[in-house]
Amino acid sequence: MAMRILLVGATGRLGAVVGRTLTERGHDLVTVGRGGGDVRCDITDPEALDALWARVGSVDAVVSAAGDVAYAPFEELERAAYVRSFEGKVLAQIDLVRTGLAHVAPNGSFTLITGVLSRDPIATGAAAAMANGAVEAFVRAAAREIAPRRINVVSPSVFTESLVEYGSLFPGYESVDLADVARAYVKSVEGAATGEVIELP
Repeated sequence: MAMRILLVGATGRLGAVVGRTLTERGHDLVTVGRGGGDVRCDITDPEALDALWARVGSVDAVVSAAGDVAYAPFEELERAAYVRSFEGKVLAQIDLVRTGLAHVAPNGSFTLITGVLSRDPIATGAAAAMANGAVEAFVRAAAREIAPRRINVVSPSVFTESLVEYGSLFPGYESVDLADVARAYVKSVEGAATGEVIELP
């Protein structure tokens, strides 16, 4: 069944593939990005989120492929880097759910994004690991309270398509193709699970 889906982070590397996959499956997307998409919005800004929902109205599902975190050696990660990572990936996605709850269909869903560092950290990744773990804990807790609406989180390893830029940071890690990550979003949006951390690989 075709759904109206709000896709946040639609202009990014992952978001573009997720958007194409969902569109090919017959869904109607409203794309959101900081610098492009159907609607421009910085989801770290609560006022911007309120304006987003006022413009978009009701949807069947919300999909997030956005999140900004800091990477640096632990000795160089100052408090501001942790705050920025929390606000950019954790609080932004929590606010997306919090403000969107009244706009998502009663049988609708939210799908958020984390990553492998919550379960298998790397050097320079302490802030990212913190943020990913917090989002996953939030999803497990929120699933108990927002039913019948569902909420899941996709947690991929490093993207195969990003190995040229980031592969050296992930020695020995198994990469995952963006197409496979997009299928995990399909599982969350079209499936029945809730409170699930969908790990890839």
